[in-house]
Parts: sequence; structure tokens; C-alpha cells
Amino acid sequence: MSVTDDSAQSPVGAVGRITVPIPANGPGEVLVAVRGGSEAYAAWSDRPIGMNVRVLVTDRVSARSVTVEPLPD
Repeated sequence: MSVTDDSAQSPVGAVGRITVPIPANGPGEVLVAVRGGSEAYAAWSDRPIGMNVRVLVTDRVSARSVTVEPLPD
């Protein structure tokens, strides 16, 4: 059995765009460019973030869930 190191494939540090707005108390969705393509992740933030806002992925919560923060204008 081999263990795959996916650290090089982590979305942390990538810039994405919100495709489903993030509410105050739940996840939205972010589209992030990774591995030569784009992938959608459930996105969490400590504040609401609207549709199409560019964000920075700050942490990976699970394989398909990340935390984000808005990029400065």
C-alpha cells in the first residue's frame, strides 16, 4: 500500500472566485485553479462573501472544503 502526498495539490494559497455566496452561518462555493484545471470546493468564511468575489484560500478543512478570505480591491 502506498500513501499519496497531496501537499503539492493543496488549494491553500490559491486565488479563487465565489460561485455560490457564503452566508454568515454556512458554506458557499469557490472555484479554484488547481492541478491545471478548476475545482469547486465548499467554502467557509468568518463573514458573508458575495457572488463573484475573488478570494484567497487560507486553509483546507477537508478534501473538498476550504476556508477563504476576500482579496483586497
